[in-house]
Amino acid sequence: MLKVGLIGIGFIGRAHLDQYLRLEQEDYPIRVTAICDTDPKKFEGEFTEGNIGVGNADYDFSKYRLYTNLDDMLASESFDYVDIALPTFLHDAVAIQVLKKGFNVLCEKPMALDSKRCKAMLEAAGRSGKHLMIGQCLRFWPAYEYLKDCVDKSVWGAVRSARFYRGSSAPVWSNQNWLLDESRSGGALVDFHVHDADMIRWLFGNPASVSALGRNVYPGSGYDILSAQYVYPDGKIVSAEADWSLPPSIPFEMSYRVGFDEAAVVFTGGKVTVYPKEGSAFTPELSADTGFYREIVYLADCLLNGRVPSVSPGDDVAASIRLVEAEKRSADGGGKWIKLK
Repeated sequence: MLKVGLIGIGFIGRAHLDQYLRLEQEDYPIRVTAICDTDPKKFEGEFTEGNIGVGNADYDFSKYRLYTNLDDMLASESFDYVDIALPTFLHDAVAIQVLKKGFNVLCEKPMALDSKRCKAMLEAAGRSGKHLMIGQCLRFWPAYEYLKDCVDKSVWGAVRSARFYRGSSAPVWSNQNWLLDESRSGGALVDFHVHDADMIRWLFGNPASVSALGRNVYPGSGYDILSAQYVYPDGKIVSAEADWSLPPSIPFEMSYRVGFDEAAVVFTGGKVTVYPKEGSAFTPELSADTGFYREIVYLADCLLNGRVPSVSPGDDVAASIRLVEAEKRSADGGGKWIKLK
């Protein structure tokens, strides 16, 4: 039975807790045994809502050992891994603290605010000999796993073009509005767009160069709107757009449209559709599970079977943070092209 410590019971922490509760119902050998959050009111059910429909309204916290001080929890408990679901500016320090205690880590995305902090996390993982996996949940989302399979196996030939989009209203729901504070979240570029930047790297590898345009809407939030173009040696056209300045009446959207030699694969409205060059369009059968569920099951399976987690390791995800840093330099320079190493 894997024992898990959950740090943070805000929006994303509850998204994770929902998965552990489901796994418990499924008799999977994993249990959250302790939860830490500095706000004791959350243990009384006082929560804020996020931008997607996750989080049970009524949790039974009596089944867990509860802490409001992380030092106390780490000194009193033993875990197979610790799930860090905290605001981005806390990721590096808390991950390093947990790794020093000798526990494996699942850290929510983005990995950290910048590549320097990512490097410190990786060094701590190396010294501890423990696993550091990052919750880049799109790598486990069925619609994106399907696309990855199409690319890797050349199911429809080579990729000609790829467009990724992510949009929502401003995340004004975050605690103390930390998401709209660039110094704590990195803004839409690091918190929001990183999903698609990471996906582009996962699918196609590092681009040769990148150009980005950005616009600030909310004071102090950094780039709230971003459009990026990526250059690859084979000439495929790849772009990504992110916008979290939309009206509150517009629902959250994530989508992609990828053109191959022999088909187009489109994800929109929560559904993947394949449009072959010859024949009728069809919808492939995909799992209904979310990436949150599948990433936890993946890590748990690895730990239970003695395998090294390789789908979303810290060293690879750190390169995605370096990519969005290059995009920021480009946007700061009015869209100048930035070469990547």
